[in-house]
This record gives sequence, C-alpha cells and structure tokens, in this order.
Amino acid sequence: MIGLGIESSCDETSVGIVKDGTEILSLKIFTQIDLHKPFRGVVPEIASRSHLEKINLVLSESMEEAGIGFEDLDYVAVTRSPGLTGSLMIGAQLARCIHAVFRTPIVPVCHLQSHFAALQLEGVQPIFPTLGLLLSGGNSAIYRIPEFGRMETVGDTMDDALGEAFDKVAGLLGLPYPGGPAIEEEASKYVPEEGEKDLLPPLLRNLEQDRVAFSFSGVKTAVAHLIAKRPELPVPKVCYHFQNTAFELVERNLKRAVAVTGCRRIIAAGGVLANSTLKKRLRKFAEKNYLELFAPDKKILCTDNGAMVATLGYYLFQKGYSTGLEFTVSPVRQETYV
Repeated sequence: MIGLGIESSCDETSVGIVKDGTEILSLKIFTQIDLHKPFRGVVPEIASRSHLEKINLVLSESMEEAGIGFEDLDYVAVTRSPGLTGSLMIGAQLARCIHAVFRTPIVPVCHLQSHFAALQLEGVQPIFPTLGLLLSGGNSAIYRIPEFGRMETVGDTMDDALGEAFDKVAGLLGLPYPGGPAIEEEASKYVPEEGEKDLLPPLLRNLEQDRVAFSFSGVKTAVAHLIAKRPELPVPKVCYHFQNTAFELVERNLKRAVAVTGCRRIIAAGGVLANSTLKKRLRKFAEKNYLELFAPDKKILCTDNGAMVATLGYYLFQKGYSTGLEFTVSPVRQETYV
C-alpha cells in the first residue's frame, strides 16, 4: 500500500511517500528557516505564502523520486491540526485537489500524533499503551497513547515550549536562529568541574508531587538575569547550565508520568529530539529507571516531515478512517481521530 503525506503545519513544506507504513520511497522538505531568521521566529503570513509557493514543486519532486504516478496512490494523508491555520489550509487544498482529480481517499491526521508514528520508519513497532513525549518549537507535552489515532494528555506546557525557550535564550546570548543547534554546539564546548553547582534554579520546584507540567518561560528570565549580573560568564557555560536545567524538568516529568499512568514504554519525538545531548540523557534516564525508551535516530525524522504524516495515515486508513473533500483544518489539538 502506497500513501502520500503532506505536512504544512508551520515552517516546513514537506511531501513524503511511504510504502506499507514503514518504507520511505521519497521525502522532500523545504525549510523556511532563512525566511523567518530576520524575525527570530515564525511569521504566520510569511509561512503560509511560502507553503503556497513551494508545495507544488515539493510534490512533483517527491513523486519523481518515488517513480510513481498519482494513480498508484492508495491514500493521501494530510496534517489537519494543530498548526497555523493559513499554512494548514495550503496542505489541505493540495490533498483535496488530488482527491478531486484521482478520487484518492484523504486521511486527515493530527500533526502531534504523526511525530510518534515516525519511529515506524526506523523499524520500531510500539506496543500500546505507551507514553508519548513531544518536545518541539511549539509543544512540550506528555501523552498516554492507547493506539494510533487516540491520545490522552498527561501533562502540557503552561507557557513556552522547550524549542521556543532555546530560541529566546539564543537571542539573549547573541547566537543565531534557530537556537537549538547553536546552544547545543556551545554547550558541548564546556566541561563542568566536579561538584559544580547549578547556575540556574530548578524549574517548577513547587509543583505538586503528582502533577505533570512544563514551563520554560522562567528559565529564559533566569538566564537574562544571570548574564546581566555576571556578563563575564562564558557563553558555553551558560548554554550548558541552561540545557541542564531544562532537561532536568523533562526527566522529572517523565518519572511522574510513569508513576501516574503505569506506562513504562516511552516514545520521544519532535524537533528538540534532534539534540543529541537530550537524547543521550533520556536513554540513560530510561536505563536507570528500567524503562523502554524509543526516539528517532535520524534527525530528519525529528523535524516536521511528510513521511511521518503518511505513516500515521497508513494506520488510520487501515482502520477504515478516510474522507473526501469535506474536512476542516484547525489550530487546536484534537486528541481523538478514530
């Protein structure tokens, strides 16, 4: 079974073609980083205009690489939520056009859930129920996933997502946008002394013991105060301690989520998982606490991409979930699709 996936929820225009939900036949991504770099953040109007300009080119390149025609597609999966409304509409219209001409069934999917499906493309078959840890530029949350197509929120962010915090801290330190790769590179240059104390206070230290929640606006403020008081601090040292403080909250929340739900399997996904330091910490954390943890090895599968959309679409289509022209997009997360 061959499926095409369309991803246009934010600042990546991507089309992927996947066979049987596990094999990538093609994957093309146009990233808008250079367009948004002057603003150090995603500008919705620029994003939607870029999707409109690039999506047909990305589609044709993907079809050519896969060596197939539209008549070979069994379904077309497309991100319907959450995301920037104008950007989502571009992908939705492409899916509708393919359906209108070729009668290809449309499978609208949740962008967040598709991140968790990406591991199928590396041969990992999750055993449900599982916990899903999603860390990206717009999301920091933990879900309980009973099956593909459904998820239940265990803990969400109260303000900034982790990826957003990376961007803001990078701005404070004069590092380029996006902030994640720059901060990780700087942090890797610093080796802490034995017994070195944290420069930044722990996040959400007064949070109730049984509550799972994220908040990263405080660490951005703490970094601002730190560099104002101690401007002589080397940038690599500040980056190291920022990462250490932020990642400690991730680990603490995972431990609480396991206790609350009883799930001992974890899928970690999202753009921030491209950070190799975080991935190593999570794997050590899982080993120490006797947990199973899975995260994409390839950075391209951490970012927003059409292949993960096609993969989730495969499982939902197998369950009989599809539609025609009449579906809507939404900026709001939807936890149940089937």
